[in-house]
Amino acid sequence: QVQLVESGGGLVQPGGSLRLSCAASGSIWSINAMGWYRQAPGKERELVAGITSGGRTNYADSVKGRFTISRDNAKNTVYLQMNSLKPEDTAVYYCNLEAQYVNYWGQGTQVTVSS
Repeated sequence: QVQLVESGGGLVQPGGSLRLSCAASGSIWSINAMGWYRQAPGKERELVAGITSGGRTNYADSVKGRFTISRDNAKNTVYLQMNSLKPEDTAVYYCNLEAQYVNYWGQGTQVTVSS
């Protein structure tokens, strides 16, 4: 089975930075895109940032200019560099891998931004 292993979450003060990593392993026929979603309690899961196999990126308006998504296709790994963090960024962040016929999800990692 495909596994997505996330790391890098934690507690930071407003204005701080975190770098999330997501490494995919297992039998993957193809990868169309990888990305990060987040979900706060009582709120809908939303796309934070995505990157296609062709290198196109997409960001939520709320994080544009602060977050940067990148990938290493050879390692099937995606990263999310988060700078200038705000309390509103507090959520569980989920890694997503979009393959040709199925989507895979990581277990989620908690990001808490608090003074």
